[in-house]
Amino acid sequence: MTNDKKMLIGMQIGNGYGGQATAWMAPNVDPHNYTDLDAHVRYAQAAERGKFQFLFLPDFLSQSQKSDGDAPSLTMDPFVTMTAMARETKKIGFAATASTTFYEPYNLARILKTLDVVSGGRIGWNAITTSDQASAANYGAQIADRETRYARAHEVIQVVQALWGSWQKDAWIADKETGIFADLSKIQPINLQGQYVASRGPLEIPQSKQGQPVIFQAGGSPHSLALSGRFASAVIGATFTIEDSIRQRNGIRRAAEQFGRNPDDIKFFAGIMPTIAPTVREGLDRRGRFVEPSIRQRVGYLGMMLGLSLTPADLDHPLTARQLASARATYEDPRSEKALEIAREGWSVRDILYHAVIDYHPSPIGPAHLTADHMQEWFEAGACDGFWFTPDVYEDGIDTFVDEVVPLLQQRGLFHCDYEGDTLRDHLGIEYQYGLREEESA
Repeated sequence: MTNDKKMLIGMQIGNGYGGQATAWMAPNVDPHNYTDLDAHVRYAQAAERGKFQFLFLPDFLSQSQKSDGDAPSLTMDPFVTMTAMARETKKIGFAATASTTFYEPYNLARILKTLDVVSGGRIGWNAITTSDQASAANYGAQIADRETRYARAHEVIQVVQALWGSWQKDAWIADKETGIFADLSKIQPINLQGQYVASRGPLEIPQSKQGQPVIFQAGGSPHSLALSGRFASAVIGATFTIEDSIRQRNGIRRAAEQFGRNPDDIKFFAGIMPTIAPTVREGLDRRGRFVEPSIRQRVGYLGMMLGLSLTPADLDHPLTARQLASARATYEDPRSEKALEIAREGWSVRDILYHAVIDYHPSPIGPAHLTADHMQEWFEAGACDGFWFTPDVYEDGIDTFVDEVVPLLQQRGLFHCDYEGDTLRDHLGIEYQYGLREEESA
């Protein structure tokens, strides 16, 4: 891979605190940021200063707080939060999660296209299904089987995109001299009826600067792969090893080809959850603040990952020679290889856990070059088209990444130095789209 191709960077933004459940307790964080949209705007502006391509807003439709000491993990509402951030930024894109299981297509089409128009073409939609029964209970419903959920998802996305294209590109005249506001012959009902959803249309919203929102997808199942291959232009991945990331990216590209698409028009993003500090020791101590509240539970899980019996009594000692000789990485858990590698370096069990080996994405810890090295290795290996970055603490973690990691990537010719366009499609390097593509309507 040559340096002619630049990596893409998105950033997860959730509850106003950071990627760690107890980030709200960090010394420099206002614990009331959960409801402070000014804080969210400040974080979006910091990410824009770093020239990130987009901010990614996940969502969950039931309670996400897991204990008294944890904050909810997501924003109060991603659409409202995204609106506030978009109004106070100029270039950076946004992708909000909304479930095809519980949203009706007309509602989704209207909300998302309105946001796309008022933001100047900077909006994406992470179209997912919901399998959580507690979420279903909030809608007075039951969770359908997987086949049904994904069949509905295909229909919802088709109807949404048909609605987006129902106001044709040249329909808006706005001519005071002729007295014609819009040509009604070019704003027509779609009259789509599926097995699960339907809509008459049309949608009285013109095209945005990028045409319509970008479809994102998050999920690694065969059903998600089919959804991504058919509709998505960006896929939010969950990978822990470079080999698995290569496999997932290649699978998504093949899925795009099977639907008659150019595989370069679907971008795969690997997750990264760094803690950046002047030294590895300082980074471990910073990350350790977030590990300690649950460390007694984590030590047992670490033992299972390595095929050992570990207890809190082992925390402040490295693994013995006998333990290292019998330790084995668990095939079912890709994180275990990294945990075993760190254990063999002689760290204490506590420090192994401080290395974030149980977090959901790779977590470089220490000086900025370690994070830049990780990103360069994965990108040049073809493991991803870019990364979605989750700061441990938003309040200072975003600025540290922007000020220390981004310049390294730019110096190495891996990341752009400024925005080349104005829209999310420009930022991602994907084609213009308005309405359904032919292959999407089949």
